[in-house]
Amino acid sequence: MIGYYLFRFFETVFLALPYALQKGFISFLGHITFFFDFKHKRIIQANLEHTIKDKISQEKYETILSHCHKNLIQVVWQVLQSTKTTVQDLRDIVSFENEDIVNKAKATGKPIIFISAHYGNWELGGTSLSALISPTTTIHKKMNDNYFDDYLMKSRTKFNMNMVEKRGAIKHLIKTLKKGGSISMLIDQSVKQTDGIIIDFLGQKATQTAAPAFLARKFDAIIIPLLINNAPNKERTITFYEPIITAKTDNEEQDILNSAQAQADFLSNAILQYPEPWFWCHKRFKAVSPEMYK
Repeated sequence: MIGYYLFRFFETVFLALPYALQKGFISFLGHITFFFDFKHKRIIQANLEHTIKDKISQEKYETILSHCHKNLIQVVWQVLQSTKTTVQDLRDIVSFENEDIVNKAKATGKPIIFISAHYGNWELGGTSLSALISPTTTIHKKMNDNYFDDYLMKSRTKFNMNMVEKRGAIKHLIKTLKKGGSISMLIDQSVKQTDGIIIDFLGQKATQTAAPAFLARKFDAIIIPLLINNAPNKERTITFYEPIITAKTDNEEQDILNSAQAQADFLSNAILQYPEPWFWCHKRFKAVSPEMYK
């Protein structure tokens, strides 16, 4: 509890600073974190070594290596700002590409499954999606500290995000889809092989949640990928991509695998095109190749 109130004190002082000073401090903190965080630097190096290192220049490699920490600090900054941000603020700072894809999906009357990843400022992407495009139900992993958990929940639910705990979340997602609503899921985290499906991702075998494919097939939902980028001049642009088709044949297992692989391919292509914003400091391949990180 003491840690939480110290954090809130820091938050109050920090947000009272001029925007330029906040930005400067965040940039400084990103550099310091990168310098001292040897553990996650090794994880980034392992991920790059086994995926795209031979496809990029040494300069690009160094840029990616240092970017993950900076981006994570930016995401934390976004969480802090959310306590003061309004829906109108989001309208003023966020733009959308290919919004017609969502409009066409809505016109069908079918439920929508938005899929995304830890890419760019994903916190801003998630809140903007729910506040400005469609209210969504999404999974929330409860934090150990109830004070911090409540803080994070409030920063998200104020923007029409219905947060459900990971344990037992599937029944809430199903309930939303049955009503014709929208859900959102991040698909780029490693899961246990017993809880997911094995796919090819960036040239390596990895596990991925099968939930979007399973739910899309069962409830005839439309899967729409989206990413918020932080490329120059596109830091606050959310791009929607063409829907991923989930077939419904006599072979349910193959239908789900094909859809899940198509989702992995979408993200792989986005990362290959612009790799810096992805969350490289996560042990993405540990469920299949744990030796990669030893």
